[in-house]
Amino acid sequence: MRRWIVILSLTAGVVWCQPVAVTVLATTDLHGHIFPIDYVTDRPAALGLAKIATLIRAARAENPNSLLVDCGDTFQGSPLEAVYQSYVRTGADPLGHKPAAPLPRDPMMQAMNLLAYDLMVVGNHEFNFGLKNFEKARSEARFPWISANIVGGQPFPAYVVKTVGGVKVAVIGITTPVVPTWEKPENLGTYRFLSPVDTVKKAIAELRQHEHPDLILVAAHSGLGRNLASGAAEDPAENVVYDLAMKVPELDAIVFGHSHSQLAGASVGHVLVAQPKNWGASLARLDFQMERQPQGGWRVGAKTSRLIPATEETAAAPEILAMAKPYQDAAERYLRTPVANSDRALEATRGREEDTAIVDAVQEAQLYYAKADVSLTALFNPEVRIPKGQVTVREIAALYPYDNELFAVDGTGKMLKDALENAARYFSTPGLPGFNYDMAAGVEYEVDTTRPEGNRIRNLRWHGAPLAPDRKLRIAVNSYRAAGSGGYSMFVGARILWRSQEDVRELIIRYYTERKKLPVEPKGNWRLVR
Repeated sequence: MRRWIVILSLTAGVVWCQPVAVTVLATTDLHGHIFPIDYVTDRPAALGLAKIATLIRAARAENPNSLLVDCGDTFQGSPLEAVYQSYVRTGADPLGHKPAAPLPRDPMMQAMNLLAYDLMVVGNHEFNFGLKNFEKARSEARFPWISANIVGGQPFPAYVVKTVGGVKVAVIGITTPVVPTWEKPENLGTYRFLSPVDTVKKAIAELRQHEHPDLILVAAHSGLGRNLASGAAEDPAENVVYDLAMKVPELDAIVFGHSHSQLAGASVGHVLVAQPKNWGASLARLDFQMERQPQGGWRVGAKTSRLIPATEETAAAPEILAMAKPYQDAAERYLRTPVANSDRALEATRGREEDTAIVDAVQEAQLYYAKADVSLTALFNPEVRIPKGQVTVREIAALYPYDNELFAVDGTGKMLKDALENAARYFSTPGLPGFNYDMAAGVEYEVDTTRPEGNRIRNLRWHGAPLAPDRKLRIAVNSYRAAGSGGYSMFVGARILWRSQEDVRELIIRYYTERKKLPVEPKGNWRLVR
């Protein structure tokens, strides 16, 4: 039913309609985080879908004319989901332990069903567990998974159209198009990824012809692709939102994710863009004041956006916690499993400024499984700690929070130096994520931050001698790097010599389960010069 009020002016004979406020609420990159817990420290944290549920309900109470969308990377990432997905694939957790109780349905889909999501965009990490897991989760959602630029396979709707407060709202889904460069072919089947700009233009033409929407948004699993402060492009092939906003100006707004950043709101051309924080740390709220047009339909009178953070004081929705408790219990049993021992307590606070045993622990496992000459990895969380004595899965898993696979690529000395030069931008590029700063093992080198970008790697040596640019090297990198993401374009097109069947985290856990001891002294093979 259309909700507008007609006011008659007897003096002028003019008809006015009261504006209608339409609210779009959005989450992104939840990565299986339901409980408000930091799995690394096992302490409460201001994040997770159970807290976001409380924010969603408050926003809906304020304005019932609302839509709730998720921008993807939804059910991969947390130990809670990792253990469940392992049960789906193998009937056991990653260490082979059977569940204490049945775990019948995907916990994230159950939680989102309870919250009555209107749609979810397909993220790249949705494919990580293979098509069996993918289709099972999709079948359990009581809301559509959408993506206009993924074709083939079991097709996705390109968009969802809903009437909200009498206003017809269209939401087009977009997925970063570079997924095939990261994912195993068997995990994608016959799915193909098309140009986001072309598919959004096509979707808008179809909407204009058949649906006549009053408000058109894109929900994208793709980053902005532009530093708004400096104007510099940031992986625009992977992160397409800025390009979409500039090339498809008839869009009213884009809400997006993928890059684990946040943006309360900005205008790119005429398009409002916003990004909530990952892991359920905030909820995006986009508000549109819709004005009735004399010829019928509505137009956008004003539009704003903001982020609503989850805080320590935000209550977690009890029914969401109750639903997810069996999955959380299974994850905790897995995380508490002893793996190895450490002869001393280790920390990584300065792990991006100096070599540490914690980073070397990852490098050691990568070198071993990839049979590599050189290994590259980032320090994903400088807050990671390893206790003295018994070390559990929890501490080992914290070293590598992402479900990347390990590759061995056919490289050269020049390729390695170029990669390290790219990494060294971390020390002069504001906002460059620390997870894009890779360190190397298997070579010795210095990072001289007093030098200009592109000329900071000094004294690069292999086996005690200067590393020649044409020296052939077998280089261990993760699947994200092999695809060129994070500025590592030097690896694009490199011949893949080997590819793991497990993610890097599982390889590290297996490596130290077998060896029982973690390294406690850093190799000291690189240093920072300031």
